[in-house]
Amino acid sequence: MSDRRPAAVIVLAAGEGTRMKSKTPKVLHTIGGRSLVAHAISAARGTEPEYLEVVIRHQRDRVAAHVERVDPEAIVVDQDEVPGTGRAVECALQALPESLSGTVVVTYGDVPLLTAEVLRELLADHERTHSAVTLITATLDDPTGYGRVLRDSDGGVSAVIEQKDATQEQLAIHEVNSGIYAFDVAVLRQALAQVGTDNAQGEKYLTDVVGIARAEGLRVTPYLVADLWQTEGVNDKAQLARLGAELNRRLVDRAMREGAIVIDPATTWIDADVSIGQDTVIQPNTQLLGATSIGAECVIGPDTTLKDTEVADGASVIRTQAELAEIGPGATVGPFSFLRPGTKLGAKGKIGGFVETKNADIGPEAKVPHLTYCGDATIGEGANIGAGTIFANFDGLTKSHTEVGAWSFVGSDSVIVAPRTIGAGSYVAAGSAVVSDVGPGQLAVTRARQRNIDGWVARRRAGTKTEKAAQAAAAAEAEEALATEAGAVLEGDRLESGPGGPAPTSPPPTEPKDAR
Repeated sequence: MSDRRPAAVIVLAAGEGTRMKSKTPKVLHTIGGRSLVAHAISAARGTEPEYLEVVIRHQRDRVAAHVERVDPEAIVVDQDEVPGTGRAVECALQALPESLSGTVVVTYGDVPLLTAEVLRELLADHERTHSAVTLITATLDDPTGYGRVLRDSDGGVSAVIEQKDATQEQLAIHEVNSGIYAFDVAVLRQALAQVGTDNAQGEKYLTDVVGIARAEGLRVTPYLVADLWQTEGVNDKAQLARLGAELNRRLVDRAMREGAIVIDPATTWIDADVSIGQDTVIQPNTQLLGATSIGAECVIGPDTTLKDTEVADGASVIRTQAELAEIGPGATVGPFSFLRPGTKLGAKGKIGGFVETKNADIGPEAKVPHLTYCGDATIGEGANIGAGTIFANFDGLTKSHTEVGAWSFVGSDSVIVAPRTIGAGSYVAAGSAVVSDVGPGQLAVTRARQRNIDGWVARRRAGTKTEKAAQAAAAAEAEEALATEAGAVLEGDRLESGPGGPAPTSPPPTEPKDAR
């Protein structure tokens, strides 16, 4: 394979894509976490061209802004009013130096499975055969919609005929033009100057360059690709889904070959920019999206969605949704946790069931075990946040921050009203509403004294099921009290009588005789 770089790669992305039936430009639809045009740019950039151009037209500003975000070094070129791929390439050439020499590769913004490797192979074959034009071809069972490749006796390409201009005999050909080319730049410039719009579509076809090159006795070589997915473009949303599924299959396969353990590839979705460490187990129904990075020997899932999230070695994340979060080594998350942007969980820390966090920095070995909202907070090392705790961080106008010190303990069902500081090694009693700071080593208690008001239900809820339940319970308690009292009386009698029957009674005192 040649080590030479192409002089330029031109990505054609000007089409409207009417068959997508969408307000979104076709090239901005996504699979594998990238737009179609971003996949094309990534493949093009992988050839290390001197210049990378993207030709646009439909919803120009929207597409241009996206291209700039994806690849700030790419040159955005506007196609003018003249339609056709030939004109699009001509516009791109006009933006390049006149002195440019070498090979120009032309590809499309809607062929997302095309790889840089295939483009490099195209370039190498083009230079090895000393061709003026080399085009990637494929053999399809159903070639409908594609331009047919006509070969001459020596196996070279004599012409490419677009479907609407093809004869019945030509339509029977199954070798098709992918539309992806390598050109000698001088040949391309001269040929495009000769291309007209005298065809069924009234367009300036890039395919006409093939016939012009052949007419001048130049070599045009086909480069047949066996992997048909690499040449398939997206024309509608059904194709978008089909290519998306195939791309995901390849990404999941790559992850397993690099050392991940994927329990159910059919229900696992992995974006193109995701990385997964060795011996990490991906459980069913898991989505790893964006730039998510998973370390080694983790357990992710089941039923988990992570987007742009970093998970360090040995962590466990179960039935969780997280975005722009960081999960430290050996930490545990889930089940049913929601980590919003800005969440950081330290080494061996815990975010438990039904916990929501946002802009929360939870230190090493700190625990937020269950049923808690923790927002705009810093939790120190080893601190424990009891069940049902709420960090009240918003007063209707501004968000405020809470700091909980190391190895402190916040009791269950507490409300911490920010901005607040709870010192290291302190305690907050369960059920407290913390409205002032707590110093190190202090116990904060804010409970009111309990009052039990007799007869309240009978007066305020008379006739309800609640009153009936209260009456039944009171009657049962009264009956139990009577039974207890009766038992106590019987027990007292038994003790007085002794084991041999009633105790003997003393005779009544007699009056002294002198008193009669």
